[in-house]
Amino acid sequence: MAKMKIVLAYSGGLDTTIIIPWLHEHYDCDVIAVAADVGQGDELEPLHEKAKKSGASKLYIEDLKEEFVKDCIFPTIKAGAVYEGKYLLGTSFARPVIAKRLVEIAKREKADAICHGCTGKGNDQVRFELTIKALAPDMKIIAPWRIWDIKSRDEEIDYAKAHDLDVPVTKEHNYSMDRNLWHLSHEGSDLEDPANEPKDEMLLISKPIPATPDKPEYVSIDWFEGEPVAVNGEKLPPVALIEKLNEIGSRHGVGVDDLVENRLVGMKSRGVYENPAGSILYACHKNLEEITLDRDTSHFKEHVAIKFAELVYDGKWYTPIREALSAFVDSTQKTVTGTTRVKLFKGKITPAGMTSPYSLYDEEIATFGADEVYDQKDSAGFINLFGLPLKVRAKMLEKANKKGKK
Repeated sequence: MAKMKIVLAYSGGLDTTIIIPWLHEHYDCDVIAVAADVGQGDELEPLHEKAKKSGASKLYIEDLKEEFVKDCIFPTIKAGAVYEGKYLLGTSFARPVIAKRLVEIAKREKADAICHGCTGKGNDQVRFELTIKALAPDMKIIAPWRIWDIKSRDEEIDYAKAHDLDVPVTKEHNYSMDRNLWHLSHEGSDLEDPANEPKDEMLLISKPIPATPDKPEYVSIDWFEGEPVAVNGEKLPPVALIEKLNEIGSRHGVGVDDLVENRLVGMKSRGVYENPAGSILYACHKNLEEITLDRDTSHFKEHVAIKFAELVYDGKWYTPIREALSAFVDSTQKTVTGTTRVKLFKGKITPAGMTSPYSLYDEEIATFGADEVYDQKDSAGFINLFGLPLKVRAKMLEKANKKGKK
C-alpha cells in the first residue's frame, strides 16, 4: 500500500518542527510541509534545510502576501472591524488565506489529510478547520495537540532536543509569537499574569516609547473607494504600502496594544500586539469616513463592524454572512476617496486633516459665523416634532397621577 500523504501547515516554529517527526512516529506517512509567506520576513529563509532535517519529504513556500492584503486585510479595513475595541485581527484573517492554499496543495498532491499545529486551547484550530471544511469538506484533519501526550511548551522543547531539532525558543525566552506583514503578536511566558507589565525588550517591531524621536512626524495617505493607494504622495502597491507604513509607524512606537481578549473557545487570553501600519490605516480610514458617510450609514456600519470582527475572529471568513457584509461594506466605500493626514508622536496617532471630493462637510452650513444657507428658526419646528413622543408621554403620566390621587 502507498504511504499516507499528510500536508502540514508549517512555520518552522516549535510546534510544527516537532510535529514532523511525531507524524512519522504515529503514521506511516510522507509529510509535505507548506510554509505560507504572509510577510514573516527572514523567518522563511532557513526553512528548506530545517524541514528536510525534521523529516519532511517536500516543502512548499508559497508567497501569499498580495493575496493576503487584497483579499483579507483591505476588506477588513473597509469594514472598520476591530475585535473587542483593540485587536486588529492580524492572526485571525491570515488563517483563511493560508488554509485555502493548504487545501489547494492537498488536492494537487492527492493528500489524505491536512495537519496543523494549533493548540486545543486556541482560536486558530477553529480558523484553519472551518476554512478546510468550507473548501474541502471530506478532507481528514489531524491536530496533534489534541492527540499527543505533550502538555506544555517546555515539554515540546525537551522533545525537540531529544530529536536533535533546532527550535527558535528557549525555556527562558518562551513567548508564543505570530508574525506577518500586518502584525506581531506575543503570548505566554510572563504575559500570562495580567499583573505583569510588558517588557520593552519584548518588542521586535515598534520602538519602546523612550526610544522614539522627540519630534513628531506627519504622514499623508491617499485613498480610493476605501483602500489606501499612496503614502506621502507616493503611489505604492498594497504590500509595499503596508511595509512603508510599518517602517514609519514603528519608529514612533505606534500600534502597540495590550489586550486580555475573550477567546472563541471560552477562556480569556492576554496578548501584546505590534501593529504600526494597521493602526495608522485604521485611524486614517475612520477619519475619512467621518466626512464622507452620512449619519445613518455611518452608525449602521458601526454595528456591521462589530459583527464583521467577530466573524473574522471566529474563522468564519468563507461564510455567506461574511460575504454579504462585505458586499454591504463595499457599497458604502464608493465615496470613501480622498486624503488623510496624521501626526505620529510618542506612540500616539493624531488626526491632522482630511479632504475628499465627496465630503459631506459643508463649512457654509456648519459655521458658527453668519450664514445665509441655514435658518436657525427652522430648528424650533424640528425639535417640536422630534420631542412630540416625550411630550405626549409626559401628559399621559400627569393624567394618570391625578387619577391615582383621587
